[in-house]
Amino acid sequence: MARQVRRAFKYRFYPTGEQAAELSRTFGCVRLVYNMALEERTRAWHDERRRTGITSLVTLSTGEKIANPRHERRDRARLAKAQRELSRKAPGSANRDKARRKVARVHARIADRRRDFLHKLSTRLVRENQTVVIEDLTVANLLKNHRLARAISDTAWAALRTMLEYKCAWYGRDLVVVDRWFPSSKLCGTCGTVRAKLPLDVREWTCGCGAVHDRDVNAARNILAAGLAVTACGDGVRPQRDASRTGRSSAKQETQRAIAGTSRP
Repeated sequence: MARQVRRAFKYRFYPTGEQAAELSRTFGCVRLVYNMALEERTRAWHDERRRTGITSLVTLSTGEKIANPRHERRDRARLAKAQRELSRKAPGSANRDKARRKVARVHARIADRRRDFLHKLSTRLVRENQTVVIEDLTVANLLKNHRLARAISDTAWAALRTMLEYKCAWYGRDLVVVDRWFPSSKLCGTCGTVRAKLPLDVREWTCGCGAVHDRDVNAARNILAAGLAVTACGDGVRPQRDASRTGRSSAKQETQRAIAGTSRP
């Protein structure tokens, strides 16, 4: 059987002045097209992040946005490589067992980094505030969106809520959980008007009263106002809106463990 041999050749040429000018113009055009394509790709990437709305892990009522570290995404290439190596090993072999442990170590690294970040964040929030107000998110339903499932899983909102619950009990803080149907994003914090629709790709919107709202910051401030109303007056401070489908109060009453169970006596 004939064996194919690949050879590489190197050439060097010395262009004339006219040729050098033409090459310079050509390279300049190529560089311009490449930079334009790179700019368009970057813009599309930022638009996709704004559309999904998972750029921030937590948005505080002060306007501070705590970015999502994306721990899984940072180790995605390493995890994919380890899983490919595992799939090529023979079942029951010692090499497959080694490859399985390698995949497990990558998963453990991702989980440990995420857990460490959430512990530091939850401890900071509990220590700096006497009352912590959060929104009751149905993470299981959010994961049904296959375009956002990976990003939502990487945020670990359920784990953050669990940490806030028991740390509020440790430090004697009040934890209020606002009902999931409370229109926090669509509610204008200035005049109280509720928008009929607010698609996920709309990150900023202007109310009829002239107030310009950042979607996440406005929602955080409305959630805080509703939570403080529950703590101070037992609700009833902010009128019930039609956007609340259940017609219940703004605090999620059935979650006694998160509301009454973590409050100070």
